[in-house]
Amino acid sequence: MTSSLSAGQSRTENRSPDDPAKPASHGHSPDQRRRTFIRRFEYRSTHRQVRQSTSRRQKRVKAVEIDPAINPADAPVVVDLSAADVRARLREALAIYVAAMEYPRGTEHHRAPMWAEHISRPGWRAVGAVLADPNSHANRDSPLVAVAYGYRGAPHQWWHQQVHDGMRRFGWTEEATLAMLSSYFELTELHVHPAAQGHGLGEAMLRRLLDVRTERTALLSTPEVDGESNRAWRLYRRLGFTDVVRQFTFTGDSRPFAVLGRPLPLHLAAHTLRTPLTTDPAPPL
Repeated sequence: MTSSLSAGQSRTENRSPDDPAKPASHGHSPDQRRRTFIRRFEYRSTHRQVRQSTSRRQKRVKAVEIDPAINPADAPVVVDLSAADVRARLREALAIYVAAMEYPRGTEHHRAPMWAEHISRPGWRAVGAVLADPNSHANRDSPLVAVAYGYRGAPHQWWHQQVHDGMRRFGWTEEATLAMLSSYFELTELHVHPAAQGHGLGEAMLRRLLDVRTERTALLSTPEVDGESNRAWRLYRRLGFTDVVRQFTFTGDSRPFAVLGRPLPLHLAAHTLRTPLTTDPAPPL
């Protein structure tokens, strides 16, 4: 699982293609603002792939910002995505993943089979964020700008086995490890296109995914960051995720990861999640 919350990967280089130095007028109509937002979102999607290597080009692209005058009513909204929705829009969803993670073009081709296979796993559920039309309700056919999904963890899954090993190395007893992994929802992917960040989509999608879960725990893994200083970490801490494993390297990836978890449902206090470092519930963050 890569669940890095790309929205929090310190990649928020929001830009404007029209006038890098001048924000749009606050007097624009909702339709004009939405068209501007879509145009700039499309600009970001395209031009992230064609940046030139010169510093002048990089500086010019980085200067673009999303129109700060966007009315909240015109901002992206979170919707449920069915298995059929994700299959039909898999290429679009993977494009968001690649853009948010700043992976090289072609990465999506390697990830597509895995994402498609995940859809068939028990307990799979997905949500997305789409651009709302101010004159009508948002629907699942509107432009997709963010995606998140997960499913029920099981012993035969690779991520489950890796986390089991990591928990034992981190000091969890076998009994406590099996108890933790006996009923959990794995947050597998959570990505927001850089051009759509700043609207609270990461938290909205995560809450929507977790609000209906019947498992006892939610688990995720995210890359370690100095000082936990990115949007992903701030979101997870804000929603009460605590340490399960730290500085863990998954097989095939040299980067250190943290595995975080919190009890479900969300209204339960985060500090009820027990850790191997104490016989009492972990203290609140």
